[in-house]
Amino acid sequence: MSADVKVKRLNSKDAGFKETLLSSLSLPMADDEAIDAAVVKILAQVKAKGDAAVLDFTKQFDRLNVSSVNELEISQEELKKAYEGLAVEQKNALDVAAQRVRAYHEKQKIEAGCHSWEYEEADGTRLGQKVTALDRVGIYVPGGKAAYPSSVLMNAIPAKVAGVRDVIMVVPTPDGARNSLVLAAAYLSGVDRVFTIGGAQAVGAIAYGTQTIPPVDKIVGPGNAYVAAAKRRVFGAVGIDMIAGPSEILVLCDGSSNPDWIAMDLFSQAEHDELAQSILLCPDEKFIEQVQTSINKLLPEMPRKKVIETSLTNRALLIQVKNMGEACEIANAIAAEHLEICATEPRKWAELIRHAGAIFMGNYTSESLGDYCAGPNHVLPTARTARFSSPLGVYDFIKRSSMIEVSEAGAQTLGAIASTLAHGEGLTAHARAAEMRLKK
Repeated sequence: MSADVKVKRLNSKDAGFKETLLSSLSLPMADDEAIDAAVVKILAQVKAKGDAAVLDFTKQFDRLNVSSVNELEISQEELKKAYEGLAVEQKNALDVAAQRVRAYHEKQKIEAGCHSWEYEEADGTRLGQKVTALDRVGIYVPGGKAAYPSSVLMNAIPAKVAGVRDVIMVVPTPDGARNSLVLAAAYLSGVDRVFTIGGAQAVGAIAYGTQTIPPVDKIVGPGNAYVAAAKRRVFGAVGIDMIAGPSEILVLCDGSSNPDWIAMDLFSQAEHDELAQSILLCPDEKFIEQVQTSINKLLPEMPRKKVIETSLTNRALLIQVKNMGEACEIANAIAAEHLEICATEPRKWAELIRHAGAIFMGNYTSESLGDYCAGPNHVLPTARTARFSSPLGVYDFIKRSSMIEVSEAGAQTLGAIASTLAHGEGLTAHARAAEMRLKK
């Protein structure tokens, strides 16, 4: 590894800045077609052969040689044992994180329109909305490059708060290595069944169902490119939360922060993946230089320094802007997954932000706190999709049915209106159905 990592620098005053920025946000697409083609074959095999295909792919990709999918299921007793066997510090940390995530989502359930409601009109007609939880949800928990107990909490707890009866978790365990924290988190979150399978084959199994694994109504949770491609393919047969890309962090900084803190915040996403993207927007050129110095100072001590270096070299940006107002404009164009506002007046600038998955305000609010224990969900829209989508929440695990009960008096008014509009559309049966209920 080189002694110094030189992060790409941009200046908003430069000619062609917007075009350069947008091209820098784009991901390389060279492997997409090959990945999609492989996923199509895997899903077709799982749909046609069920358990047999799951076993074949699990042996091929995770090197687990078992004779039955039942051997890939982890019992509730094992989950409980994993939880009870944690070191005290780990157990306490997991308990508090789970409590905070649950409390936030219980509040969200109250405030975010997740309850049934109705009202009555003067003529006795009643209108409303019935909210019901999904019956069964599948959560995908990554398990390849790292283990993510936090992902279990963030996916399973809001589902249970919403009232989902049956949560099925799939998690890859390459070479049979099971992570105790992940299993403990499943126990603490109320996950009903856990299968140690991963990749596109796991997505196919819970989407279509096999002889052993029940089909779900919706699949949530992040994964690698194969998982994302599989979720895209099974959408329609089941619901999905989103198509998640590599992680991103965008830091808006007025220069008042500790540059070491900012450098480490950029590392916090870069260490996820070589394709992760870390961006700093700052009007202070001197401070940007200090962050670059901090990057080179702190990187050698990082256990995942090779991943971080690749991510920073290929995808990171240090951008000098005219002022914090312009930084907010650029931030809205980027629509980042994680947005930190490290400034003396963070709420002032947060008012100008329209597009971000999660907004972290103030110098003491590191993105990592949101990842683990602040309470809000860490499953967030990536790749500029924060322009039109939201963090995972209780609302993702419910559905709404319209409730309509028209009184006899109401039918006289509404029937005449419906008749006129239906005739206008040439739909005579629609019109007649309304007219039959009109008083002669």
